[in-house]
Amino acid sequence: MTLVLTITLGLAAAAACLAADEQTLRDLDAQWSAAAGAKDLDKTVSFYSDDAIVLPPNAPIATTKEAIRNRWKEDLGSMISGSWKASKVEVAKSGDMAYVSGTFEWTSRDVSGKPVKDRGKYVEIFKKQTDGTWKCAADIWNSDLPLPVPTEKSRSHTSNY
Repeated sequence: MTLVLTITLGLAAAAACLAADEQTLRDLDAQWSAAAGAKDLDKTVSFYSDDAIVLPPNAPIATTKEAIRNRWKEDLGSMISGSWKASKVEVAKSGDMAYVSGTFEWTSRDVSGKPVKDRGKYVEIFKKQTDGTWKCAADIWNSDLPLPVPTEKSRSHTSNY
């Protein structure tokens, strides 16, 4: 009987820890979105682990702190407004990894200065650090919008056939 009670209490404690981690990650993701929305570059990149990778759409993978910072500097520089919101947070039973997925809305200026709206989805993989904090180790997002259809003019400039 004592063994069953001990196991039951242990499982309950583990579930409570995972639920607390889930809420921590939801709060962290909301803070990250707010930092990006405020165009705070330093705060925005502070959510990444030292060995993070970022996989932005239509761009090379960013595997260094400098590359990640440059990616965000470019994105925040053209941004008019932007935010994302977690819809699912899943913490591993081990309690040391988690993923967050959700949706984003982003409005930025294209090269001509015209506002362009985008919306899509994202997945972030978080790792718990040795100090107990969570940092994003992998970040990927992509648009829900279809690619623009090439015009006849743009096709004639890109093809030699």
